[in-house]
Amino acid sequence: MAPNDAAPATSDRGPLSRGGIAPQPLFAVGAVLLGSFLANFDSRLTSVGLPDLRGAFSLSFDEGAWLSTAAIGSQILVAPAVAWLATAFGLRRVLGIPSLIYAVISLIIPFVHDYPTLIALAIVHGMLLGTFVPATLMIIFRNLPIRWWLPAISIYSIRVGFALDSSTSLVGFYVEHLGWQWLYWQGVVLAPLMALMVYLGTPNEPVNRTLIEDADWGGMLLLGSAVSMIYAGLDQGNRLDWLQSGTVMALLASGAVLFAMFLVNETLVRQPWAHFNVLFSRNIGISLAVILLYTLTSLSNASLVPNFLGTITQLRPEQSGSLLLIYGALPMIVLVPLSIAALRHVDPRVVVVLGLATFAAANLLGTQLTHAWAREDFIPIVLLQSIGQAFTLLPIIIMALSNSDPARATTFAAYIQIMRLGGAEIGVALMGTWLRVREQVHSAYLGLNIQSGDPDVMRVLQRLAGYFTGHGAGQAKARAVGTLAAQVQREANVLAYIDGFWLCFWLAIAALVLVALITRAPPGPFSPTPISLRSAWLRRFGSSPT
Repeated sequence: MAPNDAAPATSDRGPLSRGGIAPQPLFAVGAVLLGSFLANFDSRLTSVGLPDLRGAFSLSFDEGAWLSTAAIGSQILVAPAVAWLATAFGLRRVLGIPSLIYAVISLIIPFVHDYPTLIALAIVHGMLLGTFVPATLMIIFRNLPIRWWLPAISIYSIRVGFALDSSTSLVGFYVEHLGWQWLYWQGVVLAPLMALMVYLGTPNEPVNRTLIEDADWGGMLLLGSAVSMIYAGLDQGNRLDWLQSGTVMALLASGAVLFAMFLVNETLVRQPWAHFNVLFSRNIGISLAVILLYTLTSLSNASLVPNFLGTITQLRPEQSGSLLLIYGALPMIVLVPLSIAALRHVDPRVVVVLGLATFAAANLLGTQLTHAWAREDFIPIVLLQSIGQAFTLLPIIIMALSNSDPARATTFAAYIQIMRLGGAEIGVALMGTWLRVREQVHSAYLGLNIQSGDPDVMRVLQRLAGYFTGHGAGQAKARAVGTLAAQVQREANVLAYIDGFWLCFWLAIAALVLVALITRAPPGPFSPTPISLRSAWLRRFGSSPT
């Protein structure tokens, strides 16, 4: 899987699958495109469209929260092991067959109204979805010519930002025009098409029985269960008040114990599946940390902007989604080819510095937020975030792959999936807690300046009461007090979002510091080719410039 498996530079093809050359590599690219985008769109549609799903399934707030946790936590359970499973059983079995089952379950879920059955189907649905994205890198490296690796990996990387920026509009379109059922039924259309492309674009590989005999099943189960339990605890922690909840404490403690058991298991077993000493490689460990920090700093795009528009400006997804679609998703169509061109000729560390610096600038702009900001005021921030998405994740992945050891390909794949998927979902959960706590802190501080009997406070209450008198004098005073309290809460929320942008800004700065510690990668298929102005001139004009 790793690029260092590649043939010498004179060859145009990377490591072949055990089944031989892919019959139609373009179909493999199509499978990569559909699989990666479907996975991210499905996760985002479930989270953004959760209020509509609660109403459609007649769920309480708590039941809806557990539905979301089950759907995403089950992805984290299976995702780290997918690279190994694809190596052992072949891509067709691991990606093609689950996609067909996924389509059937996606068709059934909207008709289910029994909550336990719904949760069970959501878990299976998420586990099948968790196979899509990890398998795409396997398709790229084992079935495509080397010259296609960089464009194909760009598809893998931009799906995150593209899904974040377009899913809000898509939720609004589905709910308003087609019906909420299409939050699931899009998979009924796309997943079988992906299965067909996998069949046409990947060879038929035999089962690797030797690898299966030495399988570290315990390590896979322990790591997946540990990370998914920790995610569930963090996701529910904000709602259940963290340490005050026995459920949250049980999930976090169980996840920590299982992770400790995983570390012991990888030390003792004869053939460890994902030995943690891969993290001790300087460039690999730092690259994975940068991926995690990128995931967290991009929360300004995934969480802060759309949540502010929904919470403070009271916009529905179909109203706020056009901003993210037009100024966030669509510019990537132009920006990603520029990122690919830059990586062909420039050290990826330079490109990722540009992307992270752009994220830092976007977050710094966000710290100027006020309650008067409307949708259009976020255009510069969303544009900068779009540039950051295009110029950050792709070069980070290239840096990590350029330094990876082919003998530890599945180990590297396991940890990169934890950072990619687990980091994103855990980051969203922690950002929700950060905003809630900071809102409470700012509410307390603002409340200290609003004392009963204070002349300024009385003046404001009198003005508000005078406004409400025309709508009923008996309730005017109470409505004035309620309005003032709502304004205080609004300002506390705005200050909390400003703190969120500051947090993302410093996370981007921390990522830049780590990038400065990464050394140059060894020569390989991703090594940039420096641009020679003299050679370019000779190719164009046939003589040296005077």
